[in-house]
Amino acid sequence: MLIKPIVKAFFDKETNTFSYVVTDPESRQSAIIDSVLNYDAASATTKTTLADEIISYVQQNSLSINWILETHVHADHLTASQYLKQKVGGAVAISEKIAVVQETFSAIYNLEPKYFNTTRSFDYLFKDGEHFKIGEIDAYNIPTPGHTPACLSYVIGDAVFVGDTLFMPDYGTARCDFPKGSADILYDSVQKLYALDDKTRVFLCHDYLPEGRDHFVYETTITEQKQHNIHIHAGTEKADFVQMRNQRDATLAMPKLILPSIQINMQAGQFPEPEENGIRYLKIPFNFFKSNI
Repeated sequence: MLIKPIVKAFFDKETNTFSYVVTDPESRQSAIIDSVLNYDAASATTKTTLADEIISYVQQNSLSINWILETHVHADHLTASQYLKQKVGGAVAISEKIAVVQETFSAIYNLEPKYFNTTRSFDYLFKDGEHFKIGEIDAYNIPTPGHTPACLSYVIGDAVFVGDTLFMPDYGTARCDFPKGSADILYDSVQKLYALDDKTRVFLCHDYLPEGRDHFVYETTITEQKQHNIHIHAGTEKADFVQMRNQRDATLAMPKLILPSIQINMQAGQFPEPEENGIRYLKIPFNFFKSNI
């Protein structure tokens, strides 16, 4: 029988992001998933408000952090992984296919790709389908690319954390118009998730209030997704999904924080080195994404 982990959700209302602390109830060993570093775009300053809530929860419950897991390189928020690692420990981990994202965006930001090979920003890179432990709970990843080429979903006991692959059934699925994204591939990724046990608890990275709902939700089940997801239920044909997704993506605006988020997150949350004046700088690819996404 699968162990049922304790799942505590933390919500960042500015980016509509859910972060999680997932705990083995026996050993109190835990993982943090998809953390958020608060960021004010107007002043280019960061705060640790949400991360400090996570730290307080970890300390108050005497938890031991094994992992700080990223489902993918987020384009809508900065990760707090380095701050959390400093405060509560844990190995910062992501898919080994992060190299594809780093290579793609190194060209866009005019960075040296070899930099990522020498700095080893992430503590651990998962191979597709690799198994690991959180205390006594068996866990493994399912590669679920489409939104990005390096997306992973983490199966932990009776729960799966799907990142941006799926949203609540009444909201649908993730966009696929970022570099190396693919609606065709996302369809196949969702089928992997739908092959899980119907009772599997599904935890989402985001929720956006659709018309007719007045409260945020972060948990559903495989059954509910298969029966009711408005974009990709059990009977949805691939061609129909790809056409819908591509048409919808063509109408979407850029995520507000994509330009700072990508260059921080593909380095595991590490900030750029200070320049001679002691100030750190982010790069902005001027007029690039306007015509390429």
